[in-house]
Amino acid sequence: MAEHADHPAYPVGLRLSGRRVVVVGGGQVAQRRLPALIAAGADITLVSPSATPSVEAMADAGEIRWERRRYADGDLADTWYALVASDDAAANDAASAEAERTRTWCVRSDNADAATAWTPATGRSEGVTVAVLSTDAQGRDPRHSAAVRDAIVEGLREGTLAAPHHRSRPVPGVSLVGGGPGDPDLITVRGRRLLAEADVVIADRLGPRDLLDELPPHVEVIDAAKIPYGRFMAQEAINQALIEHAKAGKAVVRLKGGDPFVFGRGMEEAQALAAEGIPCTVVPGISSSISVPGAAGIPVTHRGVAHEFTVVSGHVAPDDERSLVDWAALARLRGTLVLLMAVDKIGAIAQALIGHGKSPDTPVALVQEGTTAAQRRVDATLATVAERAAAEEVRPPAVIVIGDVVAVGADTLPNPAE
Repeated sequence: MAEHADHPAYPVGLRLSGRRVVVVGGGQVAQRRLPALIAAGADITLVSPSATPSVEAMADAGEIRWERRRYADGDLADTWYALVASDDAAANDAASAEAERTRTWCVRSDNADAATAWTPATGRSEGVTVAVLSTDAQGRDPRHSAAVRDAIVEGLREGTLAAPHHRSRPVPGVSLVGGGPGDPDLITVRGRRLLAEADVVIADRLGPRDLLDELPPHVEVIDAAKIPYGRFMAQEAINQALIEHAKAGKAVVRLKGGDPFVFGRGMEEAQALAAEGIPCTVVPGISSSISVPGAAGIPVTHRGVAHEFTVVSGHVAPDDERSLVDWAALARLRGTLVLLMAVDKIGAIAQALIGHGKSPDTPVALVQEGTTAAQRRVDATLATVAERAAAEEVRPPAVIVIGDVVAVGADTLPNPAE
């Protein structure tokens, strides 16, 4: 109200579980605000003659009750909280007036000064809700509030912001964290937070190395490739290192490239930890099988071109008795084939695919060090890929994409490394 406009808002958290909430208007504002009200357990009634498809889906799912009509006086009876967000100014004024009479806290999307409550910019991280309101009644700027909120939430999630005397002690155990394809910005928020809380980080060569520079000096960083094998094989030695550090009461992060369960041997490590009774958390990562082609302008699927994509490990040649891949079946597929760890076997793989009927003219792209500043793309066909890879000195890590999708985005998206 105008007579209260010069005073700052009093911040408070509303416990709306099981309590009646009325939303007037089913447009974009309601679409943004309803999920949080639903998550709060509110008993929600939507009053609106129409709604966006997303809001309608909430009604169809039984998350809200939808009365398909315009607002009428009395709709706010027995209501604890109201959100007035219709495109009918007269209805908004009437609903706001009823809220004032019935002492119902009311937010208005069209006129904040006429409201009795404001919606803060909110964010959540590990059980903490951050709510930011501008205190300047003459210059409220939702974008500034959102920017402050984002900075606080990011700090909480990354572990760079915490109350110094109340920083929670990480629980001992192991987190298998997928670091993504290489760009440090492509790790998940949870993965980055667990890194910030770690006592020990055992990292793969293909993990996002730049993230290791951000770790506090007390964190022990171990290169998995340099763990001495002794009486163990390489993977067994890594498993043993995870177990030993966890049993010593340390919070351990096993940082992997891509996703832990996509050719990352993550399940082997999880099984070894489970056998020792050690808690294990799996944090999925963005797989290079999808993200690296995308970064190079290649969609792994595209309407009218490819309706499926298949991801294959190429570390074993097609004629190797250890191979588990049905190369004949792959050659018959019309979709996209994505090869990981296949640079040194690409010649043999191309020959096998052609031998099983794949066209020699099938487009191929090799994307080396995808998503990083050193990313580069080499194009070829199945018939020429071995020669091109050798001539261009393509080295691991590289993702190889085979199929017509290689040509789809050639003139649409620039190579970010150029």
